[in-house]
Amino acid sequence: MPAQFTVLASGSSGNSAFLQMPDFGLLIDCGIGPRVFSERLAATNAKWPNISAVILTHTHSDHWNRPTFSHLQRLRIPLIIHADHARYFEQNSSEFPTLQKANLVRYFVEGQSLDLTPHLSCRPIRVSHDSDPTFAFRLDGTNTETGCSWSLGYASDLGHTTPALMEAFAGVEVLALEFNHDVELQRRSRRTQLLIQRVLGDRGHLSNEQAAAFVQQLLAVSPEPLRHLFQLHLSRECNRPELAQSVGRAMLLECSHSTNLITAHQDRSTPTISLVGCQRSDTRMRSKPVVRASLQPSLPGME
Repeated sequence: MPAQFTVLASGSSGNSAFLQMPDFGLLIDCGIGPRVFSERLAATNAKWPNISAVILTHTHSDHWNRPTFSHLQRLRIPLIIHADHARYFEQNSSEFPTLQKANLVRYFVEGQSLDLTPHLSCRPIRVSHDSDPTFAFRLDGTNTETGCSWSLGYASDLGHTTPALMEAFAGVEVLALEFNHDVELQRRSRRTQLLIQRVLGDRGHLSNEQAAAFVQQLLAVSPEPLRHLFQLHLSRECNRPELAQSVGRAMLLECSHSTNLITAHQDRSTPTISLVGCQRSDTRMRSKPVVRASLQPSLPGME
């Protein structure tokens, strides 16, 4: 079975995505409750025992959930975070020390590739957001049956893009990127000027146009085709799916790309896509030091 990817929830009320491989399941963020997780996972034909680990982008409250932290401890699912995230949670989560005592907290290092399994690695890339530090991730995997390699870029919250992010995401098969707001809707909203300036600033969120411009530049430098583009973290108040889709489709049409455009929602999971990959597993880039994570490869029910 090829690796599969689904965005389970995306928006200011909770964020999470699910990458499922035959022997490993990874949640990116866990900003919804256990019951909602069960419902969204069921839509992908998965259950909690299919989750092997959770990795966090940052500590804003729409990316982690207190009951879910407790649920991770009960199911003995590791939580992978940056060391600065741990310092935040030690002060702001009564559930986190329980995870620490159960030896379920693992750490990633900025810019260093983390081997989650022999066939899956994750490279954290620091991005600009007003929860410091915030990370995007590049995930590289190999289909053990075909030898094909695949790659996925994930960036949910960022105020602007950088050459480092462009370099990290070049050649990914799947890109999940924030298309947070329409600038005019943001400026005309009833939000306070402080909040408007925060969202529009370099440590806020990407607009539809900013995200599209980044993808357009990425397509120009990528050696491999972008098969799927997920639009993440749409603002309920300052964006609409049809606006984000219109900007995304116009950009793809201008670039003459047949990329599949998928818009994530807060209240339902996206369609599940397969990461097909191509025959270049032996040339996967490893320009950064590799850190091996001590993770249990499977949980009860996954043997």
